[in-house]
Amino acid sequence: MQKIVKVLFILLVAAVLVVDVAPQRAASSSMNFQVPRGLPQDLWESLIPADNPLTPEKIALGEKLFFDKRLSADRTVSCATCHDPALGFADSNAVAVGVELKKGARNSPSIINAVFNELQFWDGRAPSLEEQAKLPLINPIEMGMKDHDAVVERVKEIPEYRVEFEKVFGSEGITIDTIVKAIAAFERVQLSGDAPFDRFIAGDASAISESAKRGWELFNGKARCISCHAFNSTNPFFSDFKFHNIGVAAKDRNFSQLARKAQQLIAANKDRQRIQDELALSPGFSELGRYLVTGEPRDIGAFKTSMLRDVELTAPYMHDGSEKTLLDVIKFYDRGGEVNPNLDGGMRPLKLTDQEMFDLVEFLKTLTSDASKKRFYSLKPQTREPAK
Repeated sequence: MQKIVKVLFILLVAAVLVVDVAPQRAASSSMNFQVPRGLPQDLWESLIPADNPLTPEKIALGEKLFFDKRLSADRTVSCATCHDPALGFADSNAVAVGVELKKGARNSPSIINAVFNELQFWDGRAPSLEEQAKLPLINPIEMGMKDHDAVVERVKEIPEYRVEFEKVFGSEGITIDTIVKAIAAFERVQLSGDAPFDRFIAGDASAISESAKRGWELFNGKARCISCHAFNSTNPFFSDFKFHNIGVAAKDRNFSQLARKAQQLIAANKDRQRIQDELALSPGFSELGRYLVTGEPRDIGAFKTSMLRDVELTAPYMHDGSEKTLLDVIKFYDRGGEVNPNLDGGMRPLKLTDQEMFDLVEFLKTLTSDASKKRFYSLKPQTREPAK
């Protein structure tokens, strides 16, 4: 078996090497943007919507909105509060903390490489970055604005935005759609690549340690990580972008009862998307995961497979922030997760040794880009001081 794994590993490296030397072209007719080594330029280009082309001015506007606390009800929370560039574009809390210090029920995922997600949020309830950006603004636990009209009015009150939106969007002006288009444009260029692993896979054998190399082999073999955290030259993000119940926070949960109550609440509410969003951050209901979106029993307790780039910087882990370190995560998988009726069939005890678990952690650290690590150690985290 080990020989087979090694052969597959060699073939994988060879395939990536062929792709890595191919020339990469400019992002679009509106601007030149080069994605980092290891990420597919053509895929990134294809994910820029025709109705929201990138321009430097739009990205700059989106960045300003992303960091603006005035978009929240009490002016203490911005997008960057929970997606902090000083913390890997995530945060250090187990679950997100919004206006009035209200706690949600899910960990804040990093927005790094989020452009490559097939669906947004842990449960995939938003089909695009634009649609994702709309929901935290009006979620009562997150940014707490009454509705999107209130968001638009708040932005219109700020003279600098009136000028900038006219420059970027012309006659469209300030609407909820132009607001989220700008934010999404900024998010689309928050990328992480050119990590030590990328240099290793491109042929530099000295780019990662011997321990990390053993971890990479375990990742593809005994540890079975590759089963869900998929990697290849066209999908170098370490995710299959699917939804799995791996037993996180499944203990003592009556999923059947929660599922019935959730469906009753969703059916009784005219704004299906808004009630799904609120249930996603409500204790108990949150653990239903993808089921809140699809209503399919097979999706009970299922959450999206996280991408792993920069994972070293985004502790704590899992959708509920229940695992504090990467070693804790590996120990969770080693014991086969938490048994429950909906547990994914791929979950089983791995019987890893202490050294093997250490090697896996060392491998995961090689997925952190130099740029991300520099930002992590040089920037100060966001504060809760209200904006004026």
